[in-house]
Amino acid sequence: MTIDLSFVLDPQFFSLVILPLLIFTARVVDVTFGTLRIIFVSRGLKLLAPVVAFIEILIWLVAISQIFQNIGSVVNYIAYAAGFAVGSYVGIIVEERMAIGLMLVRIITHHDPKNLISALKSNDFGVTVVDAVGKHGPVRLIFLVVKRKDLETVIGMVHQHNPNAFYTLADVRSANGGVIPHLYRKPRRWLSGRYRKGK
Repeated sequence: MTIDLSFVLDPQFFSLVILPLLIFTARVVDVTFGTLRIIFVSRGLKLLAPVVAFIEILIWLVAISQIFQNIGSVVNYIAYAAGFAVGSYVGIIVEERMAIGLMLVRIITHHDPKNLISALKSNDFGVTVVDAVGKHGPVRLIFLVVKRKDLETVIGMVHQHNPNAFYTLADVRSANGGVIPHLYRKPRRWLSGRYRKGK
């Protein structure tokens, strides 16, 4: 039994189906790289950002050239716009999976954070604790800088030891000194009150 694929070469099928799919795919990849480039620039990754920018603009030129060659096709416009939207989403997902960079964690708690502080220190996190006064009385402020890959572990400790604590997260462009677990250490995940090494 043979399958006739000659329809793929039909000019009308190519212009209405194949070409829009190629434009859509190119735009998804292009915007994904663009999202990563912006993140790399914000993280100060001077080597990765230019490489990603080169790939991004190369793919963009290929996609836009096809649009101009078929400028009257509404299907190509839709494929281009849809690829931009999907690429933005995919870029964010990829960046979250890569988890590059450092985060500043600020924790504010009314309750005694002794157990939380002990858990953080026992897992090699540098902790700074400050006494302060909030709206409802004395509070403790806990500051620490962690790798994004370790953020889940830290938040798990907060939920375990001080579930009602208020915390905020902020990106850190760079850090010097202090106690931050080794850059290449595999992250540990919080699971059922225990730590397991990330795979």
